[in-house]
Amino acid sequence: MKPYLKLDHIDKTFTRGSLTTEVLKDVTLGIEKGEYVSIIGHSGCGKTTLLNIVAGLFPVTAGCVLLEDREVNEPGPDRAVVFQNHSLLPWLSVYDNVRLAVDKVFGGVKSRAERHTWTMHNLELVQMAHAKSKRPSEISGGMKQRVGLARALAMEPKVLLLDEPFGALDALTRAHLQDSVMAIHQKLGNTVLMITHDVDEAVLLSDRIVLMTNGPSAHIGEVLEVALDRPRKRLELVANQTYLKSRQRVLEFLYERHHFVEAA
Repeated sequence: MKPYLKLDHIDKTFTRGSLTTEVLKDVTLGIEKGEYVSIIGHSGCGKTTLLNIVAGLFPVTAGCVLLEDREVNEPGPDRAVVFQNHSLLPWLSVYDNVRLAVDKVFGGVKSRAERHTWTMHNLELVQMAHAKSKRPSEISGGMKQRVGLARALAMEPKVLLLDEPFGALDALTRAHLQDSVMAIHQKLGNTVLMITHDVDEAVLLSDRIVLMTNGPSAHIGEVLEVALDRPRKRLELVANQTYLKSRQRVLEFLYERHHFVEAA
């Protein structure tokens, strides 16, 4: 059976003047429908570049991205991105920021009333319906990220792409949002590809963790399966041996990469 999303022998090279840098080399990965996959590695290993390729924001140098066995090479509503920076339009309300995406994707297939209902449904999903009339400047960073998540989910993407979505938040807000994302994934069964630097976050949220080697010419060094049942509750995982062993393996891999750089 072919994977739902396939990264097929991807190379990515950037050229600036006479300088050429090979960022990614022969990256191949299959992701099943409904799977939550995280990519982790040291800074400069091409994680975000890889996510941008899947989003259609960067062209590949070689290889291809296949979604449901169709090549994707440009942005589209079937792949919605949530960035570390919420990217909300400051002059629009919370409601209008989400509604803008809904109108863009469903303007020709849903009535005005249906689009309103769908917008409110997604705000309720991330617990932001109460703030629908507020502007981004009037809400907290965590709330802004919830709105960004609602906007992405409202597009009904086939793949949700998360680029360190909790990286700029304080620890408590980050934990609350992680729990929300887990609950939404459990409810919707959506396919998620996430970039993160946070080991605990990767183990808590993921079905598999993709461990990237250091750049340049970064590639997949290892893919770790996280064999934890869902739903997951963070407090119950503190002493869970599968959780602890998965966390230890990711840390060992990252430490080995760090040691390799220092030795070089």
